[in-house]
Amino acid sequence: MKEKITNKAGDMFLSYGFKSVTMDDIANEMGISKKTIYKYFDNKDHLVDETVSFIQVTIDNIIEGIISKGYNAIEENFAIKSIFKDMFKNAKTSPMFQLKKYYPETYTKLMDKEICTFSDCVMQNLEKGIEEKLYRPNIDKESVMKFYFLLVFGAYESDMFDNKLSEVVKTELKILEYHTRAIATLYGHSILEEELKKYQLNN
Repeated sequence: MKEKITNKAGDMFLSYGFKSVTMDDIANEMGISKKTIYKYFDNKDHLVDETVSFIQVTIDNIIEGIISKGYNAIEENFAIKSIFKDMFKNAKTSPMFQLKKYYPETYTKLMDKEICTFSDCVMQNLEKGIEEKLYRPNIDKESVMKFYFLLVFGAYESDMFDNKLSEVVKTELKILEYHTRAIATLYGHSILEEELKKYQLNN
């Protein structure tokens, strides 16, 4: 039951916002009593914290699954981008912005984990891309990873886009294109153009 609650809460938080969804809303949606939710979670802060951890593990597993499929480095990044777009397709505002504003302790814990996960994932992708001759061999991998991190998470945390997730998603695609163009070989640029065309056709 605990996993069912976190799963449903995750869907609702992403769709309607962490702040606006109440314990009553979740109980009504699931057809259970609020008392049942409190059997597993002390309060809403606890539920948000557990739900964010659940979502994070889900995302990490999905990314590992994509990496295991044998895509080239650029295809891999676009496949991951598409997964995030699908996962947040019903969300109206940026989940990261909401967490930072309303649940700062959960946000801090999330970022501590994400820094490590993101760093490892990007570094592996950069090394893979260099081996595949998609990325230039002389790039400063550590700096590239940090620049990319700042751009991606900066977009999700910023109020520059009126917190509209649809605008953030569009911007994230531009960030991925910008990141790839900055480090790609001529061969890599040709693969990038193919991926951009495929992405546009599917969206």
